[in-house]
Amino acid sequence: MRCLNILGTRFTFKGREKIPLNTPLIIVTNHQSMYDIPPIIWYMRKFHPKFVSKKELGKGIPSVSYNLRHGGSVLIDRKNPRQALTEVAKLGKYIEKHNRSAVIFPEGTRSRNGEPKPFKTKGLQILLKYAPNALIVPISINNSWKILKYGKFPMGLGNHVKFQVHEPIENTGDPIELIAKIEATITSGINV
Repeated sequence: MRCLNILGTRFTFKGREKIPLNTPLIIVTNHQSMYDIPPIIWYMRKFHPKFVSKKELGKGIPSVSYNLRHGGSVLIDRKNPRQALTEVAKLGKYIEKHNRSAVIFPEGTRSRNGEPKPFKTKGLQILLKYAPNALIVPISINNSWKILKYGKFPMGLGNHVKFQVHEPIENTGDPIELIAKIEATITSGINV
């Protein structure tokens, strides 16, 4: 994050005060670029976030790959739904037992232009099932896609990346309706 400050990138993270401590959390957010992740790690550090990540990130990236493999996050094979759902279920049990937080990007992949993609709901349904006491924390991310709008080089200059934490939602009721509510909440906070 501090390296991006050299490019004039600023980060604003609003609404953390709404989140209670010592309770499991399911953090659900849109996904605009790989630069969504370091601010979530930094600003949400007291909640011990663990990520649902694609298995390709588990090797080849110094410190990041090691942390994903050994820090409690799960690496899923998007071509193997059975393996992916089993790993997400393990993460749900883990956050429930240890009062940690799971971060999931239900769009499945990054939006290249900031426009939100429809949620893929199965992974989120599994998390909701295996972490029944978890609070759901919707977060809307704006402008991180602009850092990579030209690809990896040149990087975008002078972006203001904004994270808006919405009111936490209880994990109760019909999961399909709950996920629709979460998606609507996140989408309402995205400005394209």
